[in-house]
Amino acid sequence: MPTIKRPPVTRTDGLLALAALAGGLLLIAARGYAVWWGDADPGRGWRLVVLLGLAAMVPFRRTAPRTALALATPFELADVVMGPGFVPAVVYGDLLYAAGLYGRRRTAERLLATTTAMALTVTVAVGVAVSTVSGAVVAGAIAVMSWVLPVLSAMAVREHRLTARAERARAEQVARLAELDRRSAVSAERARMARELHDVIANHLSAVALHSSAVLKMPHLDRDGVTRAMEVIRENSVQGLDEMRRMIGLLREGEAEDPRAEPRLDGLDRLVAQASRADLTAELKVEGERPDLPAAVELAAYRIVQESLTNALKHGGRGTALVRVAFCPGRVVVEVTSPLGPDGERLPGAGAGLIGMRERAAMVDGTFEAGPEGGEWRVRAELPTGPRAAVEGNDA
Repeated sequence: MPTIKRPPVTRTDGLLALAALAGGLLLIAARGYAVWWGDADPGRGWRLVVLLGLAAMVPFRRTAPRTALALATPFELADVVMGPGFVPAVVYGDLLYAAGLYGRRRTAERLLATTTAMALTVTVAVGVAVSTVSGAVVAGAIAVMSWVLPVLSAMAVREHRLTARAERARAEQVARLAELDRRSAVSAERARMARELHDVIANHLSAVALHSSAVLKMPHLDRDGVTRAMEVIRENSVQGLDEMRRMIGLLREGEAEDPRAEPRLDGLDRLVAQASRADLTAELKVEGERPDLPAAVELAAYRIVQESLTNALKHGGRGTALVRVAFCPGRVVVEVTSPLGPDGERLPGAGAGLIGMRERAAMVDGTFEAGPEGGEWRVRAELPTGPRAAVEGNDA
């Protein structure tokens, strides 16, 4: 059963007890109370005992509400029998309210049933005693206001407090979930930016580094060789700058992405033509008729080929790197094979390229595998071209 947290004894409760005692003494002195049997007043001494008993329970209305109510009930019944007074009725009503609010839910329900029965009993008893309907109605109304309404008020306040507590807990949970979503979105965006930066920078700068190293290591290279190397360096530098400008534009607030600026499979011929060393060439083989592809699938395929050729230039051996793109029903198969290099690596790598290619394939619900096979390094990715792939790519 849900309960309302009980606060400790407060100074306010002590002051309420003193105020009730002072007000009760004033009314007793002024005979401000009812008498059932005319002049047959039990005396002020008994009323003082009732007042002291009720006032003594007020400081415990929060810490021990049920105990305080149980101990105060005999004094309230005695006051009703002698003739109800205003202050005892108010004090007892407050104790009923506190018991209904700070006790268990079942306690409030039982109090409601009990006080209702008490009010009906008083109504019937007064009606029989005075033999008038009006007297019974007045007595019943006073009993309902003194006993039943405090319990109903406590139950209403209790429900409001429990609802407010549940809403606060729900709001805190929503805030935590929103923060987790924000962190997840930030992490996903950072991963996407890392993939794009790696693919853009690694490919073009690797080509620049390889060709500039070749020129430096071969001082007697003929003019045509130097010219070809410098053309490759310049073209990769210009393309790298263009892609970096595109990415910077995407990061600026309010600038939308231009779909024409995204790399597409139409540019594979140019990409493969640039992927060359003095001892390594690249070839492209396209199979099947190219359909209309989702932009996410086309970008993933292009980047996988780009990164595979970059790795071949950095780590591959002598020979030919073969790029095979097959357009099959419902999927695109990308396969890049290159000769394994000698013992030492030509350029250092951090392993981020394989991770990025695997992530790109997973973004469009595709598969990816890479590893040595028969003296060659083989990269293979199968990318679906259905609606699910387009949705996955847009979500990423």
